[in-house]
Amino acid sequence: MTRYEPAIDLDALTAIDVHVHIEVDAHGRSSLPADLSEAASKYFSAEGPRPDLDSVAAYYRERKMAAVVFTVDAQTQLDHPPLSNEEIAEGAARNNDVLIPFGSVDPRRTDAVDRARRLIEDHGVRGFKFHPTVQGFDPSDEQHYGLYAALQDAGVTALFHTGQTGIGAGMPGGRGFRLALSNPMLLDGVAADFPDLQIIMAHPSVPWQDEALSVATHKHNTWIDLSGWSPNYFPESLVRAANSYLKGRVLFGSDFPLLTPDRWQRDAAAAELFKPEVLPGILKDNAARLLRLGGT
Repeated sequence: MTRYEPAIDLDALTAIDVHVHIEVDAHGRSSLPADLSEAASKYFSAEGPRPDLDSVAAYYRERKMAAVVFTVDAQTQLDHPPLSNEEIAEGAARNNDVLIPFGSVDPRRTDAVDRARRLIEDHGVRGFKFHPTVQGFDPSDEQHYGLYAALQDAGVTALFHTGQTGIGAGMPGGRGFRLALSNPMLLDGVAADFPDLQIIMAHPSVPWQDEALSVATHKHNTWIDLSGWSPNYFPESLVRAANSYLKGRVLFGSDFPLLTPDRWQRDAAAAELFKPEVLPGILKDNAARLLRLGGT
C-alpha cells in the first residue's frame, strides 16, 4: 500500500479541476448501475468513453492540469457496489504529479466514520465527495455529525453536490431521487456547527443559486465550484459573485467526463465571463490554497 503524497508542480499547471469523476475501474466495473449510466449519458448528450483512472491522469497531464478525483459510494441507495476508494487513492499515488484523491463513504452505513478515518490515515485522501440526492441522505441531519467531526479533525475537505442533478433525470419518478436533499441551505447548519470544516458546494446550485451565494457570503468556510454546467448557462448572480465578493472562494471544476475541461474553458473564454485578474484564482490559486498544495 502506497499512501498518497502530492508531488504537484503548481508553477507548471494551468488549472486545478476540483470535480472529476472516476466512473469505471481497471476491471471495467461501473460506478453506476447500467440504467442510471445510460440515462445520464442521454441527459448530458455524452456518448464518449468513460476512461479509467490512469487514462484520466494522462488526459490531465497532457493539458498541464491537476484533477481532484473521486467516486460516489451510494451502495445503500443504489444497491450497487461502489468503486474502490482504496484503488482510486493508489492510482492517485502513482499519478501524484496530476491527481489528488478524495474519498467517498456512504453516510447511511454504520461504519462510515471508521471507513473515512482509514481512508485519511492509511491512504492520504485529501477530502470526501457527498451526493445527498444520489446517496439518499439529508446532510443537515445531526446523525451525520460524527462523520463531519472526523473530517474536521483531520483537516480534509467536504465536497457536496448541490442543485439539480442529471443522475436519474428522465427516468420514472427520477428513479426515486429527491432533489431537495441537495438544496445548499441544508449545508448552512453544517458550516455553522463545524466552522473549521472546509465545505465545497459543487455546481451552480440551480434552482437554489441565491441560497448558495447566501451561505457562502455568511459562512467563510464554504466554497463554490463551477462544475457540471457549461459557463454559457451560469446564472448572472453567480458570475457577479465570482468576479467580486466571492472571488477568493470560487473554484474551477468540470464534472469530467460528462463535461470536459476543454469545453468549460472554451465556453468561458467565448462568453468573457470572468475578469482577467480574477481568472487565475478561479482556475488554480484558490484550489491550491484550499487543498494546501505547494505550501500555499
